[in-house]
Amino acid sequence: MAAKCLNSIAMRLCLALFIAIFIAPNLILAKNTQEIRCLRMNAIDRCWRANPNWRRNRQQLARCAVGYSGKMTGNIGRGLVRYKVIDPSDNPVKPKPGTLRYGATIIGGKLEKPLLISSFTAIDGRGVSVSIAGNACLRVFEANNVIIHGLQIHHCRAQPASLVMGHDGRIVNLGQVDGDAIRLISASKVWIDHNTLYQCQDGLLDVTRGSTDITVSNNWFRDQDKVMLLGHDDGYLRDKNMKVTVVYNHFGPNCNQRMPRVRFGYAHVVNNLYQKWAQYAIGGSMNPSVKSEANLFIASKSGKKEKSWRFYSVRDTFENGASFIQTGFGGAKPNYNRQQSFPVVDAQSVRSLTRSTGVLRCTQKSIC
Repeated sequence: MAAKCLNSIAMRLCLALFIAIFIAPNLILAKNTQEIRCLRMNAIDRCWRANPNWRRNRQQLARCAVGYSGKMTGNIGRGLVRYKVIDPSDNPVKPKPGTLRYGATIIGGKLEKPLLISSFTAIDGRGVSVSIAGNACLRVFEANNVIIHGLQIHHCRAQPASLVMGHDGRIVNLGQVDGDAIRLISASKVWIDHNTLYQCQDGLLDVTRGSTDITVSNNWFRDQDKVMLLGHDDGYLRDKNMKVTVVYNHFGPNCNQRMPRVRFGYAHVVNNLYQKWAQYAIGGSMNPSVKSEANLFIASKSGKKEKSWRFYSVRDTFENGASFIQTGFGGAKPNYNRQQSFPVVDAQSVRSLTRSTGVLRCTQKSIC
């Protein structure tokens, strides 16, 4: 397990990232008010946030994932490597020890080029302010067992083809980059949790080219045209095997479309809060299977209120005149295994369960 801490005095930011393989100790629950607060959390947060010693037990997080990523047990083991990021500089081809890129690629402020994340890597930004913007974006390419947690990613821009350091120190030609905050390419077993993503040139999250076993949870997506794309294009048949869980996220305000848009594959979209979309919330093509379950859709008082799809909906709730046209019935079950399953709550509780989406504010000696 590797841990990273990035500090930038010039930017007046303390950026700390912990890249880690986790071991789960016993959970120490706080008393009284902390216990009450714990009961109000969703299934993921309840697993670790009520522990006042979470800083010493960061590894506990890996066992808290739900949905298709499952528990991140592949990140557990004695071969833990802890890596501390102390240098905010970035050299895409020859990164120096102590930089974020060196840790995120060789072991498994401002990045000048997109960052490739290696297998068996967790980036954990809890307890500090971590912001990635501009030329930077994150890419998970042919990697597995990856956790991305606690980052603000915004204003990512398209980039021409360039060379960067990839897995195991190899130099990789990225090709043109569209300007997505996070893009998964032929990746598997990836958990994206408690990030804040907004205002990128293309999209905020793309899951493409055969990527599968993905959980997207507790994120805040806002101020964006195209939000989330699941499936590469209409001709990429490998995406028929894609499985993605989208749970406990907050979409909005000022999101236009693709929350998500699904091609081929299967998506379980559950217990999310949708706030004032413009064009549509959930959409798709190429006959995907999508179960929209117990989500809360709050339409704007003006603008488009209809949510048209070909998917299966159960227990969704609509406010401010929001509505949908459903043409799929029955079926579309997620068929989770024991490590993936979680309780689905009523849509009326979604406001409470998504109250802490995005990057958390965690203090030194309290629950997160």
